[in-house]
Amino acid sequence: MKRRIGFLGFCNYLLVALLALVCVLPMILVLSISFSSNQAIKQFGYQLIPKEFSLEAYKLIFRGNSSIYQSYFISILLTFLGTALASLITSMAAFTLVNKSVRYRNALAFYFFIPMILSGGLVPWYIMCRNLGLMNNFFALLVPSLLFSPFNMFLCRNFMRGIPDSLMESARLDGAGDSRIAFSIIFPLSTPVIATVALFYGIAYWNDWFNAIMLVNNQKLFPLQYLLMKIQSEIESLKRLQPGVPVQNLPGESLKMATCILTVGPIVLLYPYLQKYFVKGLIIGGVKG
Repeated sequence: MKRRIGFLGFCNYLLVALLALVCVLPMILVLSISFSSNQAIKQFGYQLIPKEFSLEAYKLIFRGNSSIYQSYFISILLTFLGTALASLITSMAAFTLVNKSVRYRNALAFYFFIPMILSGGLVPWYIMCRNLGLMNNFFALLVPSLLFSPFNMFLCRNFMRGIPDSLMESARLDGAGDSRIAFSIIFPLSTPVIATVALFYGIAYWNDWFNAIMLVNNQKLFPLQYLLMKIQSEIESLKRLQPGVPVQNLPGESLKMATCILTVGPIVLLYPYLQKYFVKGLIIGGVKG
C-alpha cells in the first residue's frame, strides 16, 4: 500500500533535497577543480564542469618517486590502531566513573575535567615526549594523541548512566567481575556512543599532522596529511623564491583540491556506515546524566 505524501510532506522533502544539494555542491566543485588544468582555472575560474580536463595534479602527487603510498599506509595503520585503543581507553574510563563500586569516582571525574579548561603548554608536552622516547618513530605519531579526550569520556559516561544499575547488580550476583560486566553488558549496550567517539578519534588521527611536524624527521614515517602539506608548501616556495624557473604551469590550485579529495575521501566513504550510531550517540549521550 502506497502512502500519499501531502503538501507539507512534499515541502519537507524538497527542503531536505535543497539542503543536501547545498552540502554536496562544494564537494563536487572541489572534485572538478582537481581535474582542471592550471590555465583553465586562471582563465575561467572555478567551474562545476572542467573547461580543460587535466590529471597533472594527481600525476604530481603520485609521481614515480613519491612517498604517497607509504604515507597512506602509515595514516591508515595509525588511524586504525589509534581509534581502537583510544576508544577502548575512553570507554573503560567512562565505565569507571559510572561504577558505583569505585569509591572516589566523583573526585576522579573532577580530575578528568581539569584538562578541559587548563593546558600544560607546548614546551612541557615536547619535553615529555622526548623523555619518553617518542621521537622519530611510529609511537611518536600514536601515543601523544592516544590519551582520551575528556569531552568524549564524559559523553560516554552520560550515555552509560542511562543503563539500568539493576543489570550490573544482577551480573554481580551471578559472580561476574567488573571486567566481565564492562565487556559483556555495558560496552555492547553503549555501541552508539562508542561508535560516535570512535568516529571523532578516527577523524582526529586521520587529519593529524602536528605530531609529525614536531616529533618525526624520517620521511618514511610521514602521515598522509603532513606529506601533502609538505608537497604544497614546496611548490608555493618554488614559485615565490625562484621566479626564473618555469613553474607557472604547475597545478597550484588543482593540487590544493586534489590533496583535499585524497584526504577527505576515506572519511566521506566511512561516515555513512557510522551515521546512525553517530546521531543516536550524540543525542542520548548529550542529554542523559
